[in-house]
Amino acid sequence: MTHPPIQDPAKAALWMIGAILSFCAMAIGGRQVSHLHDTFEIMTARSAIGFGIVLAGAAISGQLGQISAERLGGHALRNLVHFSGQNLWFWALTLIPLAQLFALEFTSPLWVILLAPLLLGERFTRMRIIAAALGFAGILIVTRPFGAPLGPGVMAAAAAAIFFAMTSILTKRLTRRETMVSILFWLTGMQFVFGTIGTFWDGVVHWPDTVTGPWLLLIGGAGVLAHLSLTSALRLAPASFVMPIDFVRLPMIAVIAAWLYDEAIDPWVLLGGAVIFFAAWLNVHSVLRHKRDTLVTPASE
Repeated sequence: MTHPPIQDPAKAALWMIGAILSFCAMAIGGRQVSHLHDTFEIMTARSAIGFGIVLAGAAISGQLGQISAERLGGHALRNLVHFSGQNLWFWALTLIPLAQLFALEFTSPLWVILLAPLLLGERFTRMRIIAAALGFAGILIVTRPFGAPLGPGVMAAAAAAIFFAMTSILTKRLTRRETMVSILFWLTGMQFVFGTIGTFWDGVVHWPDTVTGPWLLLIGGAGVLAHLSLTSALRLAPASFVMPIDFVRLPMIAVIAAWLYDEAIDPWVLLGGAVIFFAAWLNVHSVLRHKRDTLVTPASE
């Protein structure tokens, strides 16, 4: 049995570096503007900038015709779920160390394992159960809930991971009939509306100033670039090659946070993050191996 060839590992690795830097930039930008802007204001700015980038990119590439309004209900549900998760993520980064936030975010694929049978009709396998159990062990290592109550930051980060998992499942449903351009168009457009409603809900609005404006631009640009980079990397190489590179985000943000914010590098968070990552990788490897076996078996009969 041979493994499927990697189309271009060098380019895939470069795209993943772009994704890692973008996710880190978004976290730092969110931390830098949190003294003035609440999560709704951050999401409004991010979505407005992202919407402009997506619209301009679609126009330049001649893909505006791919934008469809046939499945607005599906887009609305997906974007409401993602909007909730992203708000929780931005709130959590002001409450807990960035490395802990990223480690808990890595549990999102494990929640997909648990939710996919309920929402997509996929079946549980022994490897998926093992991966979920390992991931839960990693969560316990990261959060260490015994002996101290869980704070709102940890709970928000964990909830954000669940919302991101649900977003992945709803996105998978949409990609069966929707193009990436259409998904990104409604993602940024609808979340701009959601963010604007949230921003004006309490009657208090903090407009960007000369300090927060550049950081908000960075958040908006990094958000689009992160998803573009990750998608491009997965097109050039299998997930089993891409995922280990993505794990570099955890130690990188730990070092950056220690340098910028004097956050202590917690070895337990790094260890727990490694266990969570291994659980997610184990599941991806199992799925890819099953697909290879499915393709090879008929030809060998």
